[in-house]
Amino acid sequence: MMNVRGCSGVAALLGSMIATAGAQPKPASGEWQSYGGDKGFTRYSPLAQINRDNVKNLRVVWHRPAVDPLIMDKFPDLSPSNYFRGTPVFINGVLYAPNGVGLVEAFDAATGQTLWVQQPVEPTLKEAAGQSTRGVAYWRKDTDERLVSIRRDYLYALDAKTGKPCRDFGENGRVWLNRHTPDEAGYFGYPGPFVVNDVIVVGGNGGGKSGEGYGDDGFEGRAKPEDIRGYDIHTGRLLWTFHVLPHKGEPGYETWGKGSADYVGNMAAWASMTADEQLGYVYVPLSAPTVSYYGGHRPGENLYSDSLVVLNAKTGKLVWYFQMVHHDLWDYDSATPPILGEINVDGKWIKAVIASNKTGFLYVFDRATGKPVWPIEERPVPQSDTPGEETWPTQPFPTKPPAFDRQGFTEDDLIDFTPELHRKALEIAGHYRLGPLFTPPSLMTTGADAKKGTLALPSAWGSGNWNTGAFDPETGMYYAVSMTQATAYGLAKATDPKATVAYWIPFESAPRQAESNRPRRTLLPGEVEDYDYDESGGFRVNGLPLMKPPYGRITALDLNQGTKVWMVPNGDGPRNHPLLKDLNLPPLGNIGRPVALLTKTLLFLGDASNALYGHAGIAGPAKFRAYDKATGEVIWQTDLLVGTTGGPMTYMAGGKQFIVVPIGGKGYGGGWIALGLPE
Repeated sequence: MMNVRGCSGVAALLGSMIATAGAQPKPASGEWQSYGGDKGFTRYSPLAQINRDNVKNLRVVWHRPAVDPLIMDKFPDLSPSNYFRGTPVFINGVLYAPNGVGLVEAFDAATGQTLWVQQPVEPTLKEAAGQSTRGVAYWRKDTDERLVSIRRDYLYALDAKTGKPCRDFGENGRVWLNRHTPDEAGYFGYPGPFVVNDVIVVGGNGGGKSGEGYGDDGFEGRAKPEDIRGYDIHTGRLLWTFHVLPHKGEPGYETWGKGSADYVGNMAAWASMTADEQLGYVYVPLSAPTVSYYGGHRPGENLYSDSLVVLNAKTGKLVWYFQMVHHDLWDYDSATPPILGEINVDGKWIKAVIASNKTGFLYVFDRATGKPVWPIEERPVPQSDTPGEETWPTQPFPTKPPAFDRQGFTEDDLIDFTPELHRKALEIAGHYRLGPLFTPPSLMTTGADAKKGTLALPSAWGSGNWNTGAFDPETGMYYAVSMTQATAYGLAKATDPKATVAYWIPFESAPRQAESNRPRRTLLPGEVEDYDYDESGGFRVNGLPLMKPPYGRITALDLNQGTKVWMVPNGDGPRNHPLLKDLNLPPLGNIGRPVALLTKTLLFLGDASNALYGHAGIAGPAKFRAYDKATGEVIWQTDLLVGTTGGPMTYMAGGKQFIVVPIGGKGYGGGWIALGLPE
């Protein structure tokens, strides 16, 4: 194969072939080569200049807006979202990140000064507008350095030195990712692309048309899955496609009864992927199928929904898989990046993959073979009494480590700070069916014993999500960041003439947030009116969560032993609420999806912003904290203008360690904050 030097060169001869040698070099100390830190997504750095003794001296050393003035001055009517996701990568003294509209920016790591900004393909406001994504991928071979990003429905390859399109890639540096769906929904993917050796692997967010009747809680069962695809890094040529919903004749097709494999959708990889480049494997977490809360039209296990799927990145062939939820009725996506790390179990070193999902379980496997490190048992679970539903009789339960958040709902979980709050919580819970994890959604009924469905923990937003998980390779400790909130799964007959399923969760009771932020809940006759869903779908009693705290937490799990070491709340939570302020309560934890950063010396975690769709978050000022990794003790904290919206990262530049945090918030916008020690 011919080597091509630089993006402007001609594509390599036989560019569709993939070199098996040429894996990425391991990041040098102080670099951050993937937005998860490394290809194993550990969110870990060995840097130690900032430590528990001097962390109190951290100061903001520079900041920059989510969209550079080079773009905003050209398009003054541009309106970037305050949900700013972009975590930079750090290569050779330069930070690269997607900005607030998805264009890639390069800036000096020591000063934050702009080096270049990707320009829209056409100089129009429509072309400049876009969504923020989580990160970019970096690839290097010889002198050819490329940044790979996804913006709207295109895959881009840029010259890392200039930001110019790699003209030998696709059409003038980009490849169209769209695919035709029943409703002609466009492609979109928050995680961005992932590069494994010489292959760009692309997932996406899946789904289709939004609005009442569509999506996870709708009555329209037809959509199209977002398949996993592999593209040549040199040419942009499509190399392979893995069907997340098996086609007729492929293994797994038979797990979709009533012919549902021919029309069900979603099941995308909307969380980040990870890779072992020596094995050549990419680890893909997949989400739930369309119409997550009723499955009478899709009997069976429903592969490969809610699964960890491991693919050969060169060919796209399935290596192994594990389904974490059979026949999902709760929208319990595998929404967490699988983390790669080495652990020592009973004196034996294991190259592991550590997967999670919204349930709060960790599933730990040998990353090459898929063999569980500790037994995972199929246990009986409650069955549905909804007409037409065929609940799967068992679900997989890991025996180790223990779950990192609460599971199932009983009266013992209800808030009890005061007798009056507890009385109201009991009154609310009395309108719902309670039960252990995997208690299925149930019908809403009327009459004297009227029920509004099933009250469940975790909620459809999950305890674990895209933000969960950081791994310390020196100690084998996994740090899970999670939130605790309840949701209601109340089913009703689908009477809309356009409905393609028998039951759905009506707009008024759905656990999802309405785009207009209006409540999605209808009170029963005579029901108390001093509680409702908050904007995340969680229940409130006089403005307080229905459940006992903590509401946001960090849990440290020793993966050499499979045990829990400690758990602490992250943030104050509502302890200063008027009904609680005189009780002298300890920190209760903030609901949200903040992301952890691990260094050799400390664990860093902030408060999540109110800009993040799906939970209340912090309006501001928010806190950014350093924790003792061994105990969970807060060592230091500082105020940020608003909460965090993406993952923090760290690097060395000019002999100095920096920490960069993406932030955003309602009424603020978004941007990057760089922290460092004074000279």
